[in-house]
Amino acid sequence: MFLGRTLTRPIRHLAARSPRQPFSATSTANMHSKVAIIGSGPAGHTAAIYTARANLEPVLYEGFMAAGVAAGGQLTTTTDVENFPGFPEGIMGGELMDKMRAQSERFGTKIVSETITRTDFSSKPFKLWREGADSDQDTPDTCDAVIISTGATAKRMHIDGEDKYWQAGISACAVCDGAAPIYRKQPIAVIGGGDSAAEEATFLTKYASHVYVLVRRDQLRASQIMANRLKNHPDVTILWNTEAVRANGDGRVLTSLTILNNKSKEERELDVKGLFYAIGHTPNTKAFGGQLTVDETGYIQVTPGTTNTNIKGVFAAGDVQDKHYRQAITAAGSGCMAALDCEKYLTELE
Repeated sequence: MFLGRTLTRPIRHLAARSPRQPFSATSTANMHSKVAIIGSGPAGHTAAIYTARANLEPVLYEGFMAAGVAAGGQLTTTTDVENFPGFPEGIMGGELMDKMRAQSERFGTKIVSETITRTDFSSKPFKLWREGADSDQDTPDTCDAVIISTGATAKRMHIDGEDKYWQAGISACAVCDGAAPIYRKQPIAVIGGGDSAAEEATFLTKYASHVYVLVRRDQLRASQIMANRLKNHPDVTILWNTEAVRANGDGRVLTSLTILNNKSKEERELDVKGLFYAIGHTPNTKAFGGQLTVDETGYIQVTPGTTNTNIKGVFAAGDVQDKHYRQAITAAGSGCMAALDCEKYLTELE
């Protein structure tokens, strides 16, 4: 059963179907598609695989350094991914996204290596403008349905040395990277004062020898229960009125942080082998220009249990609508949901 109706083609037929020829483009202009997928992380490619196998001939706009990240999304900035099912030995983040992209292409997804910078969902068909074609006079691409999977970008501090040791001791996802060998039984620092920082610091105590939480104020923003849990944890030290100013290392990995007490103005070196940012994420929704209902922090809101947005025919999947889990596997799952919701919508249109 599919959302209350029977599939018109048996599953065994889907599995046996010959794949269509792949298509990749950098400037195939002014296309119309049944389904446009904006974004190329796990959610986008999973949606592409499902819609392509449903003969919906999706076009996926993978973006070109959209939000400062390469096509493939946040996973392209990570090294070992050890918690994605099917890879018992782990897999590099970039390699995992290459495999997803290849699978999308195998079933005939048209992949356009450009960024969608503006949209118009006020009438059908929906209109999409690529980067460099933002004026009303430029002819947009059009589509009958849209799946938004543009993700969310982790906020970074951009301290000295950060770029050099990013993913070599510095990360923005404790759940993704905290269990890596580089951090095990080592002192680690977490930056942030909200619930996310409290959760990530507590999580990291499972692996680290000690966790330092750097809070730039003299109190936590976290909820009382989370704040108390953090303050009372024997393996956590909270450093109040403290900011990180420089990441130090041996050229390969992080070995310490230079920290500043913003009241006394005293600088000192903190011996840590890991630094995790827990200062929030920014959902990548600029291209949608306020047309979609979002929550107080900018995440697209969907009808619970679905990927439906406030506009019929527009669906949202992955981290752009999920500020709680933010994992590759949950993003992929919501990409599947979006594809099925989209197929149902298009079938009802017919």
